[in-house]
Amino acid sequence: MAKNTEELLAGAKKHLLKTYRQPDFVLARGEGCRLWDTDGRQYLDLYGGIAVSALGHAHPALVAAVAAQAAKLVHTANYFYNEPNAQLASRLCEMAKMDRVFFTNSGTEAVEGAIKLSRRFHFARGDAQRLGLVATLNAFHGRSMGAVSLTGQPKYWEGFGAPIADVSHVAYGDFAAMERRLNDRTAAVFVEPIQGEGGVLPAPPGYLAGLRALCDRVGALLVFDEIQTGIARTGAFMAWHHEGVQPDLLCSAKGIAGGVPMGALLTTEKFADALPVGAHGTTFGGNALASAAALAVLETIERDGLIAHAKARGEHLLASLAKLVAKHPTVAVAARGRGLLCGLELEKSVDVRGVLDGLRARGVLVSSAGTSVIRFAPPLIVSDGELDEGVAALDAVLADLSTKLEVKS
Repeated sequence: MAKNTEELLAGAKKHLLKTYRQPDFVLARGEGCRLWDTDGRQYLDLYGGIAVSALGHAHPALVAAVAAQAAKLVHTANYFYNEPNAQLASRLCEMAKMDRVFFTNSGTEAVEGAIKLSRRFHFARGDAQRLGLVATLNAFHGRSMGAVSLTGQPKYWEGFGAPIADVSHVAYGDFAAMERRLNDRTAAVFVEPIQGEGGVLPAPPGYLAGLRALCDRVGALLVFDEIQTGIARTGAFMAWHHEGVQPDLLCSAKGIAGGVPMGALLTTEKFADALPVGAHGTTFGGNALASAAALAVLETIERDGLIAHAKARGEHLLASLAKLVAKHPTVAVAARGRGLLCGLELEKSVDVRGVLDGLRARGVLVSSAGTSVIRFAPPLIVSDGELDEGVAALDAVLADLSTKLEVKS
């Protein structure tokens, strides 16, 4: 039975666990880079469901693929191959420049799989004591106990007891610190090519290449968390393609199936047997429906040239954000990012949530990252005009902030 906004909000507030801070409106439908709530108000979506809605909303190719697959086969079990998943495995490995894949339902599960694979790999080689996992401060790798243990932000650990054993953190981008930390008990190093949740922080030049050489030297696996940076987001299919530094394991998710839940753990051929039969599994991962959705996303990215599109639109967005820094120096600090993952860092004293509220009041949805960054991760199909619309709204919000600061001073 249809309900109005007030009734929907009342039901949600009564029954949903309070794990999110959600404003008082209910989204009902979308098209392209636009969303509408149940009261008919329109919003420009420049956060893409946190880099998930790669093709935007209601993209014809994705809609058709999901509808057609739902009419044929949604799920069987991983005791059997299914047609779209077999096709997807080949296509994804080819585009990602990896060799093997294990499909999951989320990025967190891909990270969990990487944790298990890295430790199991050394165990099978007779080195059961090689359990150490090294990640970076300010990182974000997921919400399960294993993934949150790797996440280098203590606020995510609070209240959950001790993290999993043998996990340590070093400063992001500090190669010397990583070199001091790794030893003959290190199983794997986990790193994001760009720290997304940490504040849209790209790795320093040469950092990833240095980690590759270091891991090879000490015998540890190198794991790239490309959950947010992958699937054309940065203007390459995977962010590591920019530098040609191949990881041993690669975690992907978010945009991979355009909003249908899916993640993937990809490996090079060396690790094809690292998780033998019975060592790992999932009920829903790689089901026919999600696989058909992912195939549609990958095919559309290739057919419509969305990798080059993301690169060009990202350059336009980053230049526009840099102009805001020059225009509003009292509230904006720096613009950074790559492709369609960009951030505008604000002064520490600025209320980031207030900026988000101001943008939403102007019909623009973005998200925050770190403690003081406005993050843009729009659908890959976004136009320069839509980006300009969002930047203009941000310009207006920052102008209001600057005026208020001048009045106070």
